[in-house]
Amino acid sequence: MSSPPRILMCKPDFYGIEYEINPWMNRLVGTDAATSSRQWQALHDTLVDLGVEISLVEPMKGLPDLVFTANAGLVYRSIFIPSKFRHGVRQVEEPFYTAWFQNRGWDVVNIPEKHYFEGAGDALFLGETLFAGYRFRSDARGHQWIGDRLGVEVLPLELVDGHYYHLDTCFCPISPYQAIYFPGAFDDYALNVLKSRVDELIEASAAEAASFSCNAVVVGKTIIMNDGAPRLSESLRRLGFDVKPHRFTEFIKAGGSAKCLTLRLDGEEAASWRSGST
Repeated sequence: MSSPPRILMCKPDFYGIEYEINPWMNRLVGTDAATSSRQWQALHDTLVDLGVEISLVEPMKGLPDLVFTANAGLVYRSIFIPSKFRHGVRQVEEPFYTAWFQNRGWDVVNIPEKHYFEGAGDALFLGETLFAGYRFRSDARGHQWIGDRLGVEVLPLELVDGHYYHLDTCFCPISPYQAIYFPGAFDDYALNVLKSRVDELIEASAAEAASFSCNAVVVGKTIIMNDGAPRLSESLRRLGFDVKPHRFTEFIKAGGSAKCLTLRLDGEEAASWRSGST
């Protein structure tokens, strides 16, 4: 019997727009705490209903983006590689996540200081291959170092639109051979890599990508994504997926959605299909 999926989350108790480090963030707009809490809880409860075991990291005042656990680092089997954030306002998150994983028995492997790496936000497995976004937050050489350390193939993909500053905002593996993607986020070489290495790409339109439809959580054959992508949702349903739309409006204000709010503790490698037909 397979083990249930395991995901790390952080309650949005101190979430808000306290700085601006991507084009989505605007301190003058801000967020609504009650709505943020409801949207986060709805995601949490849906995952629990799907049989996911949820672990929680303690929210910290002054760390509003701690809620985006996907950026904590990369989990691969028993190894945790903590993020090395590009922006100082997020670098203060690093010791909290490192301690959380160390205290629970993971083998913590730190990327060299000369590199930037922003965790599962920029590093997504499809099958045994690590697809790695770079330019805005992570760098390609850092990803190659990770590939060498883990013994896996890495395919760097250059991102060209600052609105899609992390790979998980424009690319989402949904099976060993399928992925959702938004072509406008990638340079021509990256698009050629995706088309040659992914058997089936399901395209999100520009409007759907702007609603963060690519930033989805996949548990077996269930896909949780932001409401606002009816065409993409129908395409996924025709492929046999159960699409569960949710509203993540408050988190989109900071440049995040469903995937950003979760980190697979059972490993990002093949996480979306490991649990079978959940």
